Amino acid sequence: MIQLFEGGAWLVNGTEIITDNADAAAQVKNRTGKEVSKSEAAKNTIAYGILEKHNTSGNMEKLKIKFDKLTSHDITFVGIIQTARASGLTKFPIPYVLTNCHNSLCAVGGTINEDDHMFGLTCAKRYGGVYVPPHQAVIHQYAREMLAGGGKMILGSDSHTRYGALGTMAMGEGGPELVKQLLSQTYDINMPGVVGVYLTGEPVKGVGPQDVALAIIGAVFDKGYVKNKVMEFVGPGVSALSADFRIGIDVMTTETTCLSSIWRTDEQIRDFYEIHGRTEEYQELNPGEVAYYDGMIMVDLSKIRPMIAMPFHPSNTYTIDEVNANLKDVLHDVEERAKVSLDGAVPYSLQNKVVNGKFMVDQGIIAGCAGGGFENICAAADILRGSYIGSDGFTLSVYPASMPVYMELIKNGCAAAILETGAVLKTAFCGPCFGAGDTPANNAFSIRHSTRNFPNREGSKLQNGQISSVALMDARSIAATAANKGVLTPATDFDGEIGKYQYHFDANIYQNRVFDSKGVADESVEIQFGPNIKDWPAMGALPENLVLRVVSEIHDPVTTTDELIPSGETSSYRSNPLGLAEFTLSRKDPEYVDRAKDIQKAEKARMQGEHPCQAHPDVKPVMGVVKQTFADVSHENTGFGSTIFAVKPGDGSAREQAASCQKVLGGWANIANEYATKRYRSNLINWGMLPFLIKAGELPFKNLDYLFFPGIRKAVEEKAETIEAYRVSVEEGKLFPFTMKLGELTDEERQIILKGCLINYNRVD
Repeated sequence: MIQLFEGGAWLVNGTEIITDNADAAAQVKNRTGKEVSKSEAAKNTIAYGILEKHNTSGNMEKLKIKFDKLTSHDITFVGIIQTARASGLTKFPIPYVLTNCHNSLCAVGGTINEDDHMFGLTCAKRYGGVYVPPHQAVIHQYAREMLAGGGKMILGSDSHTRYGALGTMAMGEGGPELVKQLLSQTYDINMPGVVGVYLTGEPVKGVGPQDVALAIIGAVFDKGYVKNKVMEFVGPGVSALSADFRIGIDVMTTETTCLSSIWRTDEQIRDFYEIHGRTEEYQELNPGEVAYYDGMIMVDLSKIRPMIAMPFHPSNTYTIDEVNANLKDVLHDVEERAKVSLDGAVPYSLQNKVVNGKFMVDQGIIAGCAGGGFENICAAADILRGSYIGSDGFTLSVYPASMPVYMELIKNGCAAAILETGAVLKTAFCGPCFGAGDTPANNAFSIRHSTRNFPNREGSKLQNGQISSVALMDARSIAATAANKGVLTPATDFDGEIGKYQYHFDANIYQNRVFDSKGVADESVEIQFGPNIKDWPAMGALPENLVLRVVSEIHDPVTTTDELIPSGETSSYRSNPLGLAEFTLSRKDPEYVDRAKDIQKAEKARMQGEHPCQAHPDVKPVMGVVKQTFADVSHENTGFGSTIFAVKPGDGSAREQAASCQKVLGGWANIANEYATKRYRSNLINWGMLPFLIKAGELPFKNLDYLFFPGIRKAVEEKAETIEAYRVSVEEGKLFPFTMKLGELTDEERQIILKGCLINYNRVD
């Protein structure tokens, strides 16, 4: 089904793979009659060509990328624009689309969600952007329909910014990276590795894009096979897939922890652009005659079977048949994993879901950028047609990804077929993906064609004793399960016909409702602020020395951004930095906020010219121990704050708030064995936080210890390879030394850290 090469691979004429070995170059010459070096062949990937076109550094090893377009949604664009405004923003220099698909319910916290929307509309008018009102489209569907273009690059402040199937290299990053683009700065990365995904065969009936995606994620995630690399989809199997099918696979590449994705394009993608009235955006993309890839993933589409990602990660994958055949073992494995994910905070068992030997689910959801596509919902309608979901506890909700998709489902009768079953059709909304919509009951099990199933993304509140589970499945198998009244069922069991429906895009829906400035800014427009929209608090520059208290210690194998800052109802506060910060680590370590704010008192006092020992009783004894060895250290040249340790933080969302919330509470650093994603590490840096690395197994401190970093500012300035640090023991009156690293930092990143954050780096006084 899925095969991973141990090393690199050569692709000849797009159809022949040669393993990278001692004879590879000779085999390539034998096939082509040409001598091609590995370095030259690496330039023949689709990814290399697009990156080269957008690189401004003149050095393809050290990229400085300028994107063609930007996009954000309503839990990120307020903070991004506020940051850019503080840095002198006068006009959006490139097209910037503001969608409203996350805070769409306008129910939690009074007026504050709609206040954010009006902020977005007035900013689109003032700075020359595009504003997509709530319920019109989820962010990525609008981008596919209206923004993508062959050979283009798009940067979005959502981790699932993936339009590779349409020939667009897109990346999801934290808000500060979009701020840089708004200020005409660049996205700075080393040239990423490129991994080929070679597709052969074609899917059997009942298998959908989520099945293919989950099979790939399950094969690569734990190995880190594509981490921070570009996935390039090639091979004859690509042409066996419709545009919608490719899009459904592509959006899930985020869950592999890759940097981006790109696909070869063909007439089916040309047809997609033609349907949407944008034929001029089509570009045929193929690798060169001889291309070299840093790795190769072989996927035989004909062998993929309906998949399920069991709680609590998209990589926890099985075939549905495997789950049904081995219920006891699989459920036991999930329960054992849950002990780690949930820290034993609540009792967790799935055994009561087994009724008469069958696994019963409580809820089905088909939604968002992954599940809400036209073909997915049409296929679900055909499987459901003539069935009824029943009048018991099982529910089914379907969210078309955009109003044009919704309209076509009404016209072709699929909407009626779905509604007749007892299911519910809702408007475009990302809520089910991050815990803000269709929250299941306590102990319920939900199956969803969406992007993630991390703990807490479905609405659980462990501190209140509430827990539910999400498993990821394809729309087809969700429909088959719904038709079977909640009995877990693969769509390959469906023996009826799944039709092919022609899609007709109605552009009038957007023309009549979306505000498009056409790039024209109007400085006479006053920005509309709601009472919850707050400026970022003042942040100081990195001091000469640091005293940090460890205020949380997390030993989970991976810590998600949803654990660092919960999604769901907290999203309503994402325009209020201090208000949102109150939720930091609230579901993982409820004591974090008070501990961080406690030591922050010392730094606030220091920033106001007061002696920090008057603000916090620990300062005097800690500094007393430090001064025994470092006599020149004083409260004038030493900052105080907090840090956390996590084994591998940052998997999942691109939301900058996972870092900024720590910062506004006085956080100066994270300490980790590794960072799960580039985007989380970048968020730390852009908020002036030190991304420390410490070797696995070496942890010379524990929670609530104080750490001292002498000369930390000088170390950053002088690009020190190792960072000198000490654990401060007041009881023993001693300093215990250890070392850490910061990893590679660009000159600009060092300056951002030295200034204290990106706002300070760019601030116009």
